[in-house]
Amino acid sequence: MAEKEKKKKDSSPESEEINPAPDAETDIEELKKELDAAKAEAAKAAEEAEKAKAEAAGAKDSLLRVSAEYDNYRKRTVKEKEAVYNDAYAAAVTAFLPLIDNLERAMLYPDGDGLKTGLELVMKQLSTILSNEKIEVIDPLLKEFDPLLHNAVMHIDDDSFDENIVTEVLLKGYKLKDKVIRHAMVKVAN
Repeated sequence: MAEKEKKKKDSSPESEEINPAPDAETDIEELKKELDAAKAEAAKAAEEAEKAKAEAAGAKDSLLRVSAEYDNYRKRTVKEKEAVYNDAYAAAVTAFLPLIDNLERAMLYPDGDGLKTGLELVMKQLSTILSNEKIEVIDPLLKEFDPLLHNAVMHIDDDSFDENIVTEVLLKGYKLKDKVIRHAMVKVAN
């Protein structure tokens, strides 16, 4: 009877826990392998996620650069359009300058039948038009010579003037905003 009890004890659940079955050990090994494989997949997924983050950062940087380049291009084209407009406008005004010069010369002659009065009215109207269009007359008389605004066509030796002073304006100069349309032709003291 002692053997029967011994066999009962060996077949009881308590004895199975102490001596695991070979199938359980195989299951544990398979689970460990699956766990290792899952860890490897998780590491691979984390690596791919880092690559994706790096690619996204690169794409964002690229997008910001392209956006900045486009903004610079847009600003540059606006400036170029303004410059083209100003150049065309200045060319149109330049075409009228000889007319103004001839009218001013005609005003120098004696009045015949109200001609001078009529010319003065035309000159006043032209001055108003030029003023409205933001065109300024360059008036360098008795000022220091500036090669950016004046074109010296004559030099004189005169002790009554300081050196490099405009003594006479031979032809008026004009500028549109900051752009010189025509340099003033002047006589300068040495």
